[in-house]
Amino acid sequence: MALSTTALLGSGCQPESAPCPAIAPAPVVGLTVAEDYVPTVQSVHLRACQDGKCKEADLELRPGSRAVPQACSTGPDGTCSATMSPDGTIYGMLDMGVLTASPISAKVTGTASSGRPLPVGTLEFTPKSLKPFSEKCGTIIAANLILDATGLRQAP
Repeated sequence: MALSTTALLGSGCQPESAPCPAIAPAPVVGLTVAEDYVPTVQSVHLRACQDGKCKEADLELRPGSRAVPQACSTGPDGTCSATMSPDGTIYGMLDMGVLTASPISAKVTGTASSGRPLPVGTLEFTPKSLKPFSEKCGTIIAANLILDATGLRQAP
């Protein structure tokens, strides 16, 4: 009896690892229009090709936002929170159906606020493989682009 009680107490003192979140990332190429370029842009069309398959669409552009930290509670179970605040950007997403770590060829066209065509932006890039939750949790493939007055570039 003493042996089993000791075993239970011993196992209860072992640090538990946090479970991996049950979040399935969307297989999208995200495009953010930089804040200083937003007044220039009326519409954006994105074409992306990966592994011999291409997808394209006029992007539905939505206001961008950033996380603003809020106060943290104190104590051993202290928690912190954040709220979202508009950041002046706009963004859209192109659903790829499947997104891999293979290189992507992207082309952005669109219409400027003046009604004229936007300069064509092209970029060959490799999506980022991230492990934001821990090494034991799954890899997330991120394919995010930024469009500004200088052209198209991969997001950091």
